[in-house]
Amino acid sequence: MSLSPFRRRATLLLGGLRPPPVVPRPSRQVQVRALLAVLEEAVAVQRPADAAVAACGEPGPVPGQVARDCGDAASALLHVRARLRELTLTEPDLVEARAYAGRLLDYGQWMVHQSANLAFTVRRDARTEAARCQLNGLGRPADDLRRLRDTLTAREGRP
Repeated sequence: MSLSPFRRRATLLLGGLRPPPVVPRPSRQVQVRALLAVLEEAVAVQRPADAAVAACGEPGPVPGQVARDCGDAASALLHVRARLRELTLTEPDLVEARAYAGRLLDYGQWMVHQSANLAFTVRRDARTEAARCQLNGLGRPADDLRRLRDTLTAREGRP
């Protein structure tokens, strides 16, 4: 039995409207392992970022190497932030932890950028110099990111 041209065309067109196959959801353990791996990387890239921000606040002229260090640190933070966004997380608490970690990484990148701006400003004045000399690292948000990693590790155990 052969289909009419109209039916054949309708079958071909409507056949393409099927929903995509359901991708199996990763287990909680797999999601935790992936999130912890990115958090470990985030904490690791915070160390040079923290050092770069602190170097921007050192008294006296800031060496050109600090600008390169700030650029490398900002780039590393951006890379980790992108990896964090790409994670497939479905558990509500892990999605919330990812969002919080993302905000902390965004702050770190912003802080590196602002520190470099203060350290390498074209127009030096007393107020800018006073603000620059107050820089001493990423501060509490860096501690919060480490605490998030440690809390997740303690709660879930090392997968």
